Amino acid sequence: MEIPSKYESQQVENKWYAYWMKNNYFHSVPDSREPYTIVIPPPNVTGVLHMGHMLNNTIQDVLIRRARLKGYNACWVPGTDHASIATEAKVVAKLKEQGIQKSEISREDFLKHAWEWTHEYGGVILEQLKKLGCSCDWDRTKFTMDEDMSASVIRVFVDLYNKGLIYRGYRMVNWDPEAKTTLSDEEVIYEERQGLLYHLAYAVEGSEEKVVIATTRPETILGDTAICIHPEDERYTHLHGKKAIVPISGRVIPIILDEYVDREFGTGCLKVTPAHDVNDKELGEKHGLDVIDIFNEDATLNAYGLHYQGRDRFEVRKMIAKELEEKGFLVKTENHINKVGTSERTKAVIEPRLSDQWFLKMEDLAEPALKAVLETQEIKLYPKKFENTYRHWMENVRDWNISRQLWWGQQIPAYYYGSEKHEYAVAETKEAALALAQANSGNMALTLEDLRQDEDALDTWFSSWLWPMSVFGGIIDPDNEEIKYYYPTNDLVTGPDILFFWVARMIIAGYEYEGKKPFNNVYLTGLVRDKQRRKMSKSLGNSPDALKLIEDYGADGVRVGLLLSSAAGNDLLFDEALCQQGKGFANKIWNAFRLVKGWEVDKVLEQPDTANKAIAWYEAKLQHTLVEIEDHFAKYRISDALMAIYKLVWDDFCSWLLEMVKPAYQAPIDSKTYSGVIQLFESNLKLLHPFMPFLTEEIWQLIEERTPEQALIIAKWPEMKTYDDSLLQQFEFATEVISGIRTIRKEKNIPFKDVLSLSVLNNENVDSNWDTTIEKLGNIDSLVYVTAPVEGALSFRVKSNEYFVPVQGTVDVVAEIAKIEEELAYTEGFLRSVRGKLSNEKFVSGAPEKVVEMERKKEADALATIETLKQSLKNLK
Repeated sequence: MEIPSKYESQQVENKWYAYWMKNNYFHSVPDSREPYTIVIPPPNVTGVLHMGHMLNNTIQDVLIRRARLKGYNACWVPGTDHASIATEAKVVAKLKEQGIQKSEISREDFLKHAWEWTHEYGGVILEQLKKLGCSCDWDRTKFTMDEDMSASVIRVFVDLYNKGLIYRGYRMVNWDPEAKTTLSDEEVIYEERQGLLYHLAYAVEGSEEKVVIATTRPETILGDTAICIHPEDERYTHLHGKKAIVPISGRVIPIILDEYVDREFGTGCLKVTPAHDVNDKELGEKHGLDVIDIFNEDATLNAYGLHYQGRDRFEVRKMIAKELEEKGFLVKTENHINKVGTSERTKAVIEPRLSDQWFLKMEDLAEPALKAVLETQEIKLYPKKFENTYRHWMENVRDWNISRQLWWGQQIPAYYYGSEKHEYAVAETKEAALALAQANSGNMALTLEDLRQDEDALDTWFSSWLWPMSVFGGIIDPDNEEIKYYYPTNDLVTGPDILFFWVARMIIAGYEYEGKKPFNNVYLTGLVRDKQRRKMSKSLGNSPDALKLIEDYGADGVRVGLLLSSAAGNDLLFDEALCQQGKGFANKIWNAFRLVKGWEVDKVLEQPDTANKAIAWYEAKLQHTLVEIEDHFAKYRISDALMAIYKLVWDDFCSWLLEMVKPAYQAPIDSKTYSGVIQLFESNLKLLHPFMPFLTEEIWQLIEERTPEQALIIAKWPEMKTYDDSLLQQFEFATEVISGIRTIRKEKNIPFKDVLSLSVLNNENVDSNWDTTIEKLGNIDSLVYVTAPVEGALSFRVKSNEYFVPVQGTVDVVAEIAKIEEELAYTEGFLRSVRGKLSNEKFVSGAPEKVVEMERKKEADALATIETLKQSLKNLK
């Protein structure tokens, strides 16, 4: 069979992915094997493949492919999230292009457009994951708005409501004026921004006096309903019981007393705007203040904004500051750094807003999830450092605002039947709600037409927190075969930024609905950043096109490039050179395969001693590395596992084993050695397959013709066996000898074709097992054991053994002596400086122990070098 001279990744990848799909290798059904299950963190249905997805899904694919090779029933469930805010925003934008406003159409019509958009553009990312080689069970693909998934969400809402854990409340919430919806506290990102502190003068009613307050938001004075001072602030004792007049609006408001006021901030006087600040709201409730909301839902000013009605809040800030200055109310402004809350999704500045919302009580629900990670360790986080973050969130958990003012999502199953807000029934269906409404009200004349379903949709996370259960039908049909077999899942791979949003909530839901953990381990990847440590983003233009990378470097090259630098929990500094390194590794393996397959096999030839020892050594080395790999996987050090395999294949297999066994130029190889090399190559391919699935399957199938049952994807992971560790030690010693010979050849420009002889003073009592290997790889015609140094030879040391290479007639002896004398003088000078430090009592007693140890090692190394140089001089003179 002719092997192509070049590895063509694109042709190979398309061919083998189609083959894997055709033979249904990715699909799993319950059977007698032990399951290994992963559920994908569902990407937004609106999404396209970016570097974070590439890293996260490569790691998942490595884990699932390895599980398959280890004989588990591997199941990787893919899917997408309906992403309420992001998707609705895209649909609204598309409608605007068509001249349609969301407010002009019905909910039903809007949802038709949303589904059309989803069917047209949604799921692109899943197709892109196939290009990366992801071996998901595509037959199980789920979408959080699938009928059964939505039914699960509604059932859980009703159940939690009936348990008294969900309630409706009029609260101050985080309002996203761009998406026109409320957000949970966790969806608000706080940023430090440079702003201004405005000092404003309010007239005191019935006097010429003015009281000055400091605010960062002068536009909100139109919603002021009080000024608050500290009761013990002597500066303002005379204002107790008086009233102030709000600038511009002219409204008269009370001056109230409360210890909440920070006397050191600003002027010590606080304007109170209960509709627009959570602390002001509490003050308002305590003191019975009016509540004046000055904003529309898009953060433009309403009728309370007077002549600013209809204008955006930030535009008004500039305009009102100017008006306040012109009318003499603005005393001064100061630069002020303020923490500003922004929407995680739209990046809009959040507006505190009073609103009727649905909340889930979290404190009791969170208790089992807290214990599972921090006490019983039923669930392990990798790396462990994230336990502190988890503890902080879970011990300070707040009620979850689960309602969103959106149409795209599961509509809240609450049905209003009276004129009062509290007159509603919660049920899975409208019919069930009607029966409840009739029973609650005593009005049996109520009909379905009298019920009005709550307009709000549920927070997207309220569907995805059920993901490990709902994908297996565990909520709708809790005793079905699949949930019993696949749950709990094994590993979850995700980013630390959603540790609370998603991971903690899945744990909470798992204990509430299955009575057990949703997964055993959580592997938290780092963020992908550029070489300047900036987060990858479209706005910065520093995020490469993922599919273009695959096209340029091959999927295997990109996977290797990503994983070589992605230690768990640490940010990955992405450099395209890493993908080039991955591509180079693929080419190295391909060329090694071409070399092996190019050998002519002679069945009559006896196996040489060098080949016999080489194969025995590599088998031991492979077993030694296998132990290392298993340890890395057990600790979720995926990049370390890859690096161990990388070194095994590149250094040990390609650079050492193949050199030791390859026949002389145009000579055949014996069949025993050839067979042994092929078997070892196949073991390498099994280890590499989770990381480089396409290249390895291609070579595996080229080694010999295979049936679908013999494909690499379902082969057997190399078996761990006992091995002779002394073989590794002996070979390591031999490689140092070979390296010494090669160094002399390189430094003295002695061509490899020139045969040398080697003599050794065997002070280490090394046996002669590896002499034939040293002779072959060093091109030595004889290796002689001597009892005294050899004159006229260059020498090098390996431990206490000294090796001599005669060079008369090969190098300029006079020039060599001069060079050695120069190096000797330098090393002796270096030794004197080191000993100067070590003879200084102050240094030895004061420096850290490691620093002193390092200096002593320098001394020992210098002494050994001097001894070798002196011996070389003696031999040459």
